[in-house]
Amino acid sequence: MPAFLLEVGTEELPASFLRDAIVQWRSLIPQSLLANSLTSDAVEVYGTPRRLAVLITGLPSQQPDREEEIKGPPAQAAFKDGKPTPAAAGFAKKQGVEVDALQVRPTDKGEFVFVKKSIPGRPVAEILTELVPQWISGLEGKRLMRWGDGDVRFSRPIRWLVALLDEALLPIELVNASKVVKSDRISRGHRVLHPETVTISQATDYVTTLRSAYVIVDADERANIIQEQVHASVQKLNGYAEIYPDLLEEVTNLVEYPSTVMGKFEAQFLTLPTEVITTVMVSHQRYFPVFKAANSKELLPYFITISNGNPSKADIIAVGNERVIRARLADGQFFYKTDLAKPLESYLPQLEKVTFQEDLGSLRLKVDRIVKIAEQITNQLQLAENQRQNILRAALLCKADLVTQMVYEFPELQGVMGEKYALASGETAEVARAIFEHYLPRGADDILPETLTGQVVGLADRLDTLVSIFGLGLIPSGSSDPFALRRAANAVINITWSANLPINLASLLEQIATDFVTVHNKDLAQLITALREFFLQRIRTLLQEEKQIDYDLVNAVLGENDPEYTERALKDLLDVRDRALYLQQIRQDGTLDRIYETVNRSTRLAAQGDLDTQQLEPTALVQKELFQKSSEEAFYNAIVELVPQTQTAQQSRNYQLLVASLGKITPTVSKFFDGPESVLVMDSNPEIKRNRLNLLGLLRNHARVLADFGAIVKNL
Repeated sequence: MPAFLLEVGTEELPASFLRDAIVQWRSLIPQSLLANSLTSDAVEVYGTPRRLAVLITGLPSQQPDREEEIKGPPAQAAFKDGKPTPAAAGFAKKQGVEVDALQVRPTDKGEFVFVKKSIPGRPVAEILTELVPQWISGLEGKRLMRWGDGDVRFSRPIRWLVALLDEALLPIELVNASKVVKSDRISRGHRVLHPETVTISQATDYVTTLRSAYVIVDADERANIIQEQVHASVQKLNGYAEIYPDLLEEVTNLVEYPSTVMGKFEAQFLTLPTEVITTVMVSHQRYFPVFKAANSKELLPYFITISNGNPSKADIIAVGNERVIRARLADGQFFYKTDLAKPLESYLPQLEKVTFQEDLGSLRLKVDRIVKIAEQITNQLQLAENQRQNILRAALLCKADLVTQMVYEFPELQGVMGEKYALASGETAEVARAIFEHYLPRGADDILPETLTGQVVGLADRLDTLVSIFGLGLIPSGSSDPFALRRAANAVINITWSANLPINLASLLEQIATDFVTVHNKDLAQLITALREFFLQRIRTLLQEEKQIDYDLVNAVLGENDPEYTERALKDLLDVRDRALYLQQIRQDGTLDRIYETVNRSTRLAAQGDLDTQQLEPTALVQKELFQKSSEEAFYNAIVELVPQTQTAQQSRNYQLLVASLGKITPTVSKFFDGPESVLVMDSNPEIKRNRLNLLGLLRNHARVLADFGAIVKNL
């Protein structure tokens, strides 16, 4: 069966575009083949800095023949008195059939004319020739550029095309105004190790042919080679190299034929904080640092870089890299000594010169707001005075390192240097650690702050950003979220959950928003509503995606447009989490099934009544003298016994106690509905009817302490 090769040769592609393009083609191309009724055995996507390629094996020689049913004009327009009209004749001619081949069939919009056509499959070469330009132009990426003098956009200029169906060359052209790139079987080897062109005889020879020209087209293979070479190199140094996944991915997509180069630097630079050295190496130079041992923070004065040059010139390459790293570390050493010359607190006035946001003023003003919000949180948590002082001190200093020389040069070190400078300035270890932790989680790292001081300052920082940016009306929409407000709200919720902080988010949002509108003259009610809706959506998303709670159970604890549940969720984030997790647990162990029918049936019927959902105590709501069956009496007595159990469950959040009690009452309620002493709830006597609906409403209310059972779907 035929194999097809497409290689798009370019100038050096950015590593991020290459990574994304490979992912896109792995999805786009199989879908495109399927849409054209083409099968394949495998679709292998390859990429290096100078090329993006796909090798498709096991293709058919042509599409399968197929029958297609085509809808034509309405029957009344196609036929008059049983004879075809010009409309019918025109439709038949367009489809290449005789009028006799037309069929009249009923549809939901009346009778229409149809024709069945047998469509022969097209040759696969013809289809691929059409699809290739679509695959290339269909790639998306940041900062695509125009090349040549036309409007074609790609990450970098396209220099050559290879398009082979087995041994045959497929004639494909990319036209970009006066610039035309025509397909050929000529590719290009490694710039340094094999600058000559290479000829690919047939599609399946691609990988081996390029390998002979010192190009390893498979990114996974390059990554494996890099890891093996790095580990082999550090063994010679009796050290250990941390293979950072992001760095490995980046350097993999920067080379075509990887080789390691070992370099060294002066041991005097090891007096710098480890984070400074690794940041210089990893983030700025793309080097792998060498540690003394696994899980050690002590560095050796060596590094390993991945070269795309000639391995025989490794010594020369190392000298150049050493010169660069030496200069960068010398800068770091100067910045570090200069920053340590004065205490961290002395940097606070400089924050007045740094704008946080044009309409929100300086970073110094933001720090003042963080301190105030942190104090509001400590008041909610009723913390001891020493803990309160630590939190307020950390809040005051949390942004001071942003105006140090080190962080100005290496922004990735914000918080990291703040902790070190705080310790050097005589601050307590707890305050120093909180300065680092208040940024957590950062980036893709899901590590959360561990100290209470760091947790509170982190919450205060993010709540200030959320309220302030929302207050300006800059609310995220679609995929646009320039201030990372979704991430900030997620962090607020996750920090609260991970630390089990009993904060009242609804109250905090109202306090912070009130302070904001006092200064900025905005609509308070509108701001609070927007913030509440945003946080509720974040809670819903986190419960479903991170906690893996079924969607209907999330609806049950958050309510569907139910103010009682939404207010409860925002007042007690821990409670909404615990109820969702518990519901998921009892669904999985079968406990939910045992109470579901009874509670859900009661909930549906109770909606016919007018009982307030907050009522739990039956004595003033149910008239025993109206009972006509023993099942009513039993139901009432069971509710009376349920009251203290529910109240205890509410106070302690021990929902297992509530569910056990609901399970105990289930047989009694079942007899009320279906037993020998069953009753007709919707009795013709309005007083009896209301009395029975109140019984059901009370059971519903007790169950609502856990969740809205009306939102739960049976046997999801």
